[in-house]
Amino acid sequence: MLRALDIRDMLIIDRLELIFQPGLNALTGETGAGKSILLDSLGFVLGWRGRAELVRQGAAQGEVVAEFELSDDHPAHAVLAEAGLPGGEELILRRVNTAEGRKTAWVNDRRCSGEVLRALSETLIELHGQHDDRGLLNPRGHRAMLDAYAGVGDHLAAVRAAWSDMSRARKALTETETALAAMRAEEEFLRHSVGELDQLDPQPGEDGELDARRRMMQGAERIRDDVARAFALLGGDGAEGAMADAVRWLEGVSDNAGGQLEEPIAALGRALIELGEAQDGVNACLQALDFNPAELEQTEERLFAIRALARKHEVAPDELGGFADALRDRLNRLEAGDADLSDKRAAVDAAQLAYDAAAGALSTARQAAASALDTAVMAELAPLKMERAVFRTEITLSDPGPEGIDAVAFTVATNPGAPSGPLNKIASGGELSRFLLALKVCLTGDDSARTMIFDEIDRGVGGATADAVGRRLASLAQGGQVLVVTHSPQVAARAAHHWRVQKQVTGDQTLSTVIPLAEPDRVDEIARMVAGDTITDEARAAARALLQA
Repeated sequence: MLRALDIRDMLIIDRLELIFQPGLNALTGETGAGKSILLDSLGFVLGWRGRAELVRQGAAQGEVVAEFELSDDHPAHAVLAEAGLPGGEELILRRVNTAEGRKTAWVNDRRCSGEVLRALSETLIELHGQHDDRGLLNPRGHRAMLDAYAGVGDHLAAVRAAWSDMSRARKALTETETALAAMRAEEEFLRHSVGELDQLDPQPGEDGELDARRRMMQGAERIRDDVARAFALLGGDGAEGAMADAVRWLEGVSDNAGGQLEEPIAALGRALIELGEAQDGVNACLQALDFNPAELEQTEERLFAIRALARKHEVAPDELGGFADALRDRLNRLEAGDADLSDKRAAVDAAQLAYDAAAGALSTARQAAASALDTAVMAELAPLKMERAVFRTEITLSDPGPEGIDAVAFTVATNPGAPSGPLNKIASGGELSRFLLALKVCLTGDDSARTMIFDEIDRGVGGATADAVGRRLASLAQGGQVLVVTHSPQVAARAAHHWRVQKQVTGDQTLSTVIPLAEPDRVDEIARMVAGDTITDEARAAARALLQA
């Protein structure tokens, strides 16, 4: 609920403080008194796009503060939470416009953007009038209004969930198709590479082993003669024979040496054992150095083949085995891809069927609700002297989406047999006002979260029709808050709270002000609306009759 509006230095308002109440609030006054300025100022603090120049002439800046009272479940709380702004039962919007055109806004004393203000305004204020493009005249919102009237929340949730599932299934299918297409584009390369790697079959560490073997074979001819001569010197004709002769001679005289040769003979025995091991090692080296020249060629060919393949695939030689496994895995996935693709397509088909079923159920519910809404609106039009008009909610197929497959538009035909069309294209000013009011009465239900503003929605009507308009506005205001800018005495008489907007000239300045009216003042104001500038006793009597009706 809009609790207060504080306006400073805006257009022809220097300072104005208004305290609003629940129920129907009427603002009346002569044409040009400044009623539209109040709406312009309210729209400014709510972030709506309006007049470019709002600051009162001569003032450095204009400022508007709007104070709202929020219930615990008010949808504005979600907007505040998403924007990271403080909440609570009280919401204070403040916006300043400098004379140079710079705008700054605050929400509960925290700076915010115009986008946040507009998001809040969607939950706070609902404006209706002959030139309203934010409410009932905007076809983009008709489907949501019909859904709210129909109470199809469960159907909508099911459609949104089905759409989400279908979107995920389609995305998974697209990703699988893209991945398979990429793999198929390199299938020939994969098969050739795997075959090449499998044929070579490189082993971890083989590169180092082959390189060492190659180096040894390349140096074998240079060192083999020295190793052979060393082996000959260690053998029976060399060190081994000499040491064996020494041991034999010493053992022959050991008994006559008084035990002094036992230790040397033992040492020589040990030396012979070590010499034998050395001979074995040198002999093994000789055997290793004995190679077929073709072996060197084969070793080099394999070593160079491994290194060439490593360079080709830009991996280390020892990583070729793991690289081959990775290529084989990609081939396996490619071969299994058709089955996976089939599964993904089946998932898309199943998700499509589920979406079609949910969207069809929602569409059926909308059709039923549209028929009920048409009947309800037609019933409201009769007291508004539009019993010959035809209101119809048209539902047509649209592109599928998370809200279903329906496009919804409210259309009217002002006379039987006349073609129907959009509300703002077919109806005249007065007819449009009544259509909007009838539609709003039917659509409002128990929604009292937003303050509804009707800007001269009673224009072009009078008498019993204006009285019917007033009664319906009063009905809408029950349990909520409605502000109506009106020139109709019948509508003003139905208000629970009444303000008069008037201009006054002070010096060389024309200023607008708003005066709350007590009961005697209301009589005079409604009498003025009945009779004009000259208020007669008969006009006052008519005003009292309207107030008491």
